[in-house]
Amino acid sequence: MIDDDTRYRAVDSRDARFDGVFFTAVRTTGIYCRPSCPAVTPKRANCSFYPTAAAAQGAGYRACRRCRPDSVPGSPEWNHRADLVGRAMRLIGDGVVDREGVAGLADRLGYSSRQLQRQLTAELGAGPLALARAQRAQTARLLLQTTGLPVTEIAFAAGFASVRQFNETVREVYDRTPSGLRAEVATGRRNTVRAGSISLRLAYRGALDTEHLIDFLALRAVPGVEEVVPGAQPGVRTYRRTLALPYGHAVAEVDGPGPAADPRRGWLDCRLSLTDLRDLTTAVHRLRALFDLDADPDAVDTRLGADPVLGDLVRARPGVRSPGHVDPHELAVRAVLGQQVSVAAARTLAGRLADRYGVPLAEPNGGLRVLFPSAAALAGADPGDLAMPQSRRRALTGLCAALADGTVRLDGGVDREQAAAALLDLPGIGPWTVGYLRMRALADPDVFLPTDAGVRHGLVRLGQPGDPVAAAAIAQTWAPWRSYAVHRLWSTAPAVNPAAGRTTSNSVKGEQA
Repeated sequence: MIDDDTRYRAVDSRDARFDGVFFTAVRTTGIYCRPSCPAVTPKRANCSFYPTAAAAQGAGYRACRRCRPDSVPGSPEWNHRADLVGRAMRLIGDGVVDREGVAGLADRLGYSSRQLQRQLTAELGAGPLALARAQRAQTARLLLQTTGLPVTEIAFAAGFASVRQFNETVREVYDRTPSGLRAEVATGRRNTVRAGSISLRLAYRGALDTEHLIDFLALRAVPGVEEVVPGAQPGVRTYRRTLALPYGHAVAEVDGPGPAADPRRGWLDCRLSLTDLRDLTTAVHRLRALFDLDADPDAVDTRLGADPVLGDLVRARPGVRSPGHVDPHELAVRAVLGQQVSVAAARTLAGRLADRYGVPLAEPNGGLRVLFPSAAALAGADPGDLAMPQSRRRALTGLCAALADGTVRLDGGVDREQAAAALLDLPGIGPWTVGYLRMRALADPDVFLPTDAGVRHGLVRLGQPGDPVAAAAIAQTWAPWRSYAVHRLWSTAPAVNPAAGRTTSNSVKGEQA
């Protein structure tokens, strides 16, 4: 927790590490800003601080047009916390309020709407409707300023119930009409939208080791669903994949920065081709989770960098993230496929299942041709299509059936301990698989995998004992960032990445697909 004096010092020094952690409202101007806003620092007496943009808006402040506080990374606190507020924020970010209303959000969390409203307002300064409204306003600005879509289409694509509500919200948040907000951006910088194509920037804070992220994803890319290809600029690699979304599907492309780019520039270029623009907010939220863009790398690297075992690795490669995933059900399937086999073997089997049970795109898009199959589709898979031991086949189909009927939930609003217990109750699902799913599907920053072969080999390479008991004891000092430590250990084991022709993290048995 930080106090207001610390917040003001961050504003006075324009410290971008706090962007998204809190917002500064200035009484004399009526605007709210990110801490790193380049404008003249306001007097301390004129500043108020809010934990969310929605709280600042609710207090009557409008967004600064200079620093665009609505485009900052999300707070790492809301994304990693396991309590009600953290779980609620993850679901709101995924668009649950827009799709299911506050009652649907409360039902997913196991609370009444009144309890949820009270707790969110007490801690965040805004209830679920206000938080969702702020998110809709951001989506509306993005569409207004990056596309040539008619305003009416943008209103509904951003999640507003009516054009009138859309107009009123844009005026309140940005002190501009929708047409005035659009006029701030030159026409030539907008996309000619075809099938929902949108270009945008995915903001992040601190250092970002994009090579680690793209290497990690390339090694595990499921044929037909994911690929890593050369980008449009020399030295740039682009990660591409299909996304199954609530209203339709999408093809997403995220570029790594080129070799000449400033490693702390603060964003990744992204392109989305959506069949339904109402999925924009959800798609962005899930890509941010995949690349762990809301993390606080300074906090992680400070803790791990001081450790005698990991310190040299951290100083050599700052900003290593712990990748999440765009679809927890897909990840759960791939976790079972990867049990006791190499990454390459798991990837091959996943590709075969995708071709057999996935939904094909209307037209192939580069190397992408299919959506990963749903849990319901795989629950009834022909045993002949599952080239694995019988016990693992039962584990896979049992897991898929539990995901399909809701016995096991892995969405952002689930309690991690309850999800882990439900998974362990399933036959063939052990601690390693549960830990891996907590780390990637549930964004738990503090998971260690002591029995993982890649972790053990990494410890041995660093001169430490690799047996699970000793490994778990060593890892105690890495809390609360043990998931990031796992990635550090995996990165010490070089192997050839067949998808990208690069030397990257290991592909030994036991390390996950």
